[in-house]
Amino acid sequence: MRKRLGWVFLNSLLVLLAVVLLLAGCGTAQPSSGALTISAAASLQNSLTDIQKVYTKIHPNVQLTFNFGASGPLEQQIEQGAPADLFISAGKAQMDALVKKNLVVKKTKVNLLSNVLVLITGKNDKSVTSIQDLTKPGVGKIGIGTPQSVPAGKYAEESLKSLKLWNTLQQQQKLVLAKDVTQVLTYVEMGSVDAGFVYQSDAQGSSQVKVAAVVPDSTHQPIVYPAAVVAGSKDKRDAGDFLKFLESPQGQQIFAKYGFKMMK
Repeated sequence: MRKRLGWVFLNSLLVLLAVVLLLAGCGTAQPSSGALTISAAASLQNSLTDIQKVYTKIHPNVQLTFNFGASGPLEQQIEQGAPADLFISAGKAQMDALVKKNLVVKKTKVNLLSNVLVLITGKNDKSVTSIQDLTKPGVGKIGIGTPQSVPAGKYAEESLKSLKLWNTLQQQQKLVLAKDVTQVLTYVEMGSVDAGFVYQSDAQGSSQVKVAAVVPDSTHQPIVYPAAVVAGSKDKRDAGDFLKFLESPQGQQIFAKYGFKMMK
C-alpha cells in the first residue's frame, strides 16, 4: 500500500513539474511580430529608405517602419515609452543617456557610422566660399540645427566657437535654428537662408545646393552614429538581426553611397 502511494505521489510530482516547465516556457517565448519600428536620426532617411527595399526582399516577413527626427526628441520619446525596437542616433550624448537609464540593451550598442559636417549654400551662390565669410555684411541668415537637440547643430556650434565666430554671428542675429538637419537643408534649398550647416550625406542628396566649405574635424567632437536595440522592444532578435545587416558589407556599401563614412 505504501509502495503504491509512493508511486502515485511520484507520478503526480512529475506531472506537476512538467506543467510548470511548460508554463515557464510559454512565458519566456516571445514570437516575432514581424514588425520593427526604427527610431533614427533625420540624416539617415535616404539611406535607410534604400536599405529597407533591400532588406525586405531578403526578409519578406519583416515589416520596417521608420521614425525619423532629431536625435534629442527621439531619445525623449524612448524615455517616455514610445514604441521603438532600434535606436540610431547622430550623436553620442543621446545614446549614452539611454544606456545610463538602461533603456537600450547595452551589449548591442555599436558605433555604426561617421559623417562630415559641411557648410552649404544654394548651387548658384558665390558670396560664401569659406566659414569665415558668414560674418560678412553681404551674407544673410544661416541655418543651424538647434544645438540642444540636434547633434549636427551641436557640432556646428562647437566649430563656430572654435573659429571665434559664434559670438559675432549671434550679435549679428544671423543664426536661424531648425528642428533637424533636414529642415536646414530645406531652408537652403528654398532660399530662406543663405547658408546652412548639414552633413555631407545630406548635401550629396540634393541637386539644389553645393558645399561651400568642409568644416575641419579638429574644431568639433568626432561625429559618431551609435545604434542599439531598445530594451523595451518585443522583437529584440529581429531588431538585432537588422542591426547586424546595417553593419554588414552590404549595408555599409549602401550607407557609403549616400556619403556616410565607415567607422575605423
